[in-house]
Amino acid sequence: MNWLEILGWGGSAVLVWSLLQARILRLRALNLLGCLILIVYNAALQVWPMVGLNVVLVVINVWYLRAMLATRHDEATYQVVEVGVRDGFLAHTLRVHATDIARFNPAFRWPPDEPPAGEGERSAFLVLRADELVGVVLAHAEAHGVAQIDLDYVTQRFRDFTPGEFVYRRSRLFTDRGFRRVVSPPGMVAPYYHRLGFHREGDAYVLDLPNPAVTAPA
Repeated sequence: MNWLEILGWGGSAVLVWSLLQARILRLRALNLLGCLILIVYNAALQVWPMVGLNVVLVVINVWYLRAMLATRHDEATYQVVEVGVRDGFLAHTLRVHATDIARFNPAFRWPPDEPPAGEGERSAFLVLRADELVGVVLAHAEAHGVAQIDLDYVTQRFRDFTPGEFVYRRSRLFTDRGFRRVVSPPGMVAPYYHRLGFHREGDAYVLDLPNPAVTAPA
């Protein structure tokens, strides 16, 4: 097997691998890479119809990648919707994604009927992209203006993004309730909070929130 055949098989393997990805950003990036490799391979063999096909696929992938990266921090693209802790859709979401939730949040427990002593009001937020569920954030109030996050879950398709920023940094959902600090979930696997302005305190990440009375315009 010569280098050209290796290149062709390699490009095909990357293309197939891309189609096995559940994360949309990773799927597009790997698909783009596979198409670029196959352009070189087919051009070397002068198989121009396949070159043309892969060029079109490259343009499509670049278009979608550009759109995804351009809107990943766009408040008009992602919306935060507050729901009740006994909301039927929330219960369905937690049940459907229970295995994946346990993988990244092994300490997560959410019994809405009998909160442990010391816990205050609970809050539940859904992050949506149009009508598609992107993530779930569940929290409860603790003393001294602390919002303790119980669950911060992103569905697999959107795991290359950071939709939690719309809950913590953009939406004022915590500051409007008088919270001064947000604390990350206990025992969370692969936390991403350092990208959202949280700082490390022991085993947790903490976000110090601005005082709305100070930051509000006159």
